[in-house]
Amino acid sequence: MGGQNSGIPHRLLAEWTRLAESMHPKNIDMGLERIRIVKERLGIRFDCPVVIVGGTNGKGSTCAMLQTIWKEAGYRVGLYTSPHIHRFNERIRVDGEMADDETLVGCFEVVEAARGDVALTFFEFTTLVALRLFAEAKPDAVVLEVGLGGRLDAVNLIDADVAVVTNVAIDHVEYLGDTREKIGFEKAGIYRRGRVAFYGDTSPPHALVGHALETGADLRIFGRDYFCRMHDGKWDYVGRKTLAELPSPSLYGDNQIHNATTVLAIVEALQSRLPVASDAIRRGLAHTELPGRFQILQDRPQIILDVAHNPHAAAVLAKNLKKTKPSGMTHAVFGAMADKDIDGVIALMKDCIDRWYLTDLPLPRAASAEVLKQKLMAAGIGQGKDSQCISVYHHAADALASAKNNALKNDRIVAFGSFWVVTGVTENSGLNSPTNHH
Repeated sequence: MGGQNSGIPHRLLAEWTRLAESMHPKNIDMGLERIRIVKERLGIRFDCPVVIVGGTNGKGSTCAMLQTIWKEAGYRVGLYTSPHIHRFNERIRVDGEMADDETLVGCFEVVEAARGDVALTFFEFTTLVALRLFAEAKPDAVVLEVGLGGRLDAVNLIDADVAVVTNVAIDHVEYLGDTREKIGFEKAGIYRRGRVAFYGDTSPPHALVGHALETGADLRIFGRDYFCRMHDGKWDYVGRKTLAELPSPSLYGDNQIHNATTVLAIVEALQSRLPVASDAIRRGLAHTELPGRFQILQDRPQIILDVAHNPHAAAVLAKNLKKTKPSGMTHAVFGAMADKDIDGVIALMKDCIDRWYLTDLPLPRAASAEVLKQKLMAAGIGQGKDSQCISVYHHAADALASAKNNALKNDRIVAFGSFWVVTGVTENSGLNSPTNHH
């Protein structure tokens, strides 16, 4: 698929991703008109089932479990997720393996040739690269994670056989609106007439249910149409059929059984096209890996990574931390984007943390460590005798090094907030980098 003959210079993958980042004046430009033109030129279509997963939190876990269960059942799955932690290749996987540079470069060249003079954002360009790669690879199923919102997100180019909204909480207000109703409407935009749609939580926004009804989607809601029953360390899935005595998912936290319940409802909905035996479901739940979701990297002192960057995710992280409280102190490496509800995150986390190590992040839209410090102090942290409990750093790796220096064997360190925190603490720190390769 080399692009030399088409007048497109041959570039390395890193050069292509830089080009894609610089092409459009805006990082985010909502709308499907531009990308649809290029998709039509590329003639992208799928003969296999396609699942689109949107929602505020739990998208990554849902996609990872779904991929692993279908892989255990012998199916090849094309999986597209974002953002990546270390390498762009992590975003696009076939059969559990990251796409290699050469294949990705070939797809970039094809998309660039088809693009002509259409300006695409980075996410639009790379989504077309993923779709092109999957169209060539002909997997048995394709799973696409929504980047932002739903209705105007690039993956919504594809009419999904099953569309999932995991939950709706307040996030990305400048693009999606400032209420659950407005955000719910945007996220419901991935639902399609006559196709199965899921809402993976209780109390869905009225706008989401209304949109599903208006669209004519077959909406199934957690707690109403399917649910889980807990007992003695095991759980049952109850949907159209019941699966009893299931193991806890390998991903940690009570919320993961909740996520897994929706995953099994998706598997059930596609059972006629992708039959899965119950032993493959059990193996898939037990073998799912996902970096940065209450991921424990080492013990004594324990180091935990979590990409909780909004209040809904912070509430889950705080619950998991309280449940696993060590005898010693909890140190937190924290960094966040300026457009997040940082005060909301701090309010939920402050009772779990003894010492804060705040970090700048290498992006213009990040909140500086100094701004984070002001917010902590406004929340009543670091006053009086506790004035030593906040320190600031330019790099996440330095913040982690300082936390490790201060932590005793029975303490724990939690690095949380933006994906960039997880990238920063694992990149140059000698910690096992949390690849999710096998």
